[in-house]
Amino acid sequence: MVALKEKQSTVSSPHILIMEDDLNVARGLKMVLDEDGYDVDLRDTGYGALDAMGQYQYDLLMADLRLPDIDGMQVIKKVRATNPSTGIIAMTGYATNDLAVDAMKLGARDFIAKPFTQEQIKTVIDEALAANLAEMEAMERLPQAKKGIISIQKQEVLKILNRTSEDKKFKNRLLKTGNKALDGYTLSLDAKTAIAAGNLKWITENVGELNQKQLMYVFQCLEQRGAL
Repeated sequence: MVALKEKQSTVSSPHILIMEDDLNVARGLKMVLDEDGYDVDLRDTGYGALDAMGQYQYDLLMADLRLPDIDGMQVIKKVRATNPSTGIIAMTGYATNDLAVDAMKLGARDFIAKPFTQEQIKTVIDEALAANLAEMEAMERLPQAKKGIISIQKQEVLKILNRTSEDKKFKNRLLKTGNKALDGYTLSLDAKTAIAAGNLKWITENVGELNQKQLMYVFQCLEQRGAL
C-alpha cells in the first residue's frame, strides 16, 4: 500500500480539497479559505478529486454532490473507505432533508446548502476540522492494547454482518432480539447497539465501507424500524 504524501506548505495549516465543477464557486471559496490561511486545492470532477485523495493526505474534503462525471455521493463513499481520517462536508444547491441524511449516512460530517455565506462556510469548516483533530488526539492517547481492542471489534462487526447474509436464522434472531443475539462477541455496548439498530453512520465511521451483502442486513433493520 502506497503511503499518502503530506502536501508541502510553508506553514502548518489544514489541507482542504474542494470538489466543485462550478469554477466561479470553487475559486470564490478558495479565495476565502486562502485568506484564512488554509492550504486549498481545487478539482472540478469526482475522478479528479479521487485521484488527488489517492496522492495526498487532506484534512477535509468539500464535496459538491452534482458533478459532470460521477455522483458526489459515490465520491463520499469511496473517500470514507480509503481516507477515514479525512473530514467530509457535502455541498449542494439542491438541498433536501433526505439528501442530507443520505450524505451523513455515507460518512459526511456535515451538510451545507448553496448559496451559503462566508461566515456559514467558515463555521462549518472550523467545526469539522476541530472534530477531526479531537478524534485523532483521542486515538493517539489510547494505549496500544486499546487500539488492538478497536481492531478486534472492527473484525467482529464485519464477522457479524457477513454472518447475517449467510445464516438466515441468526439474522432473524438479531432483527428480533437485538443485543441478545450478540452475546459471545467481543463488542462494546455502543457497537452492539449500533448493529442492533442498523446505525449505518456509526458502523461506517468505526468499521469502514460495507459491501452489498453486509448492507442488506442494515437496510432490512432500518426498514423494520420504519426508517426507510
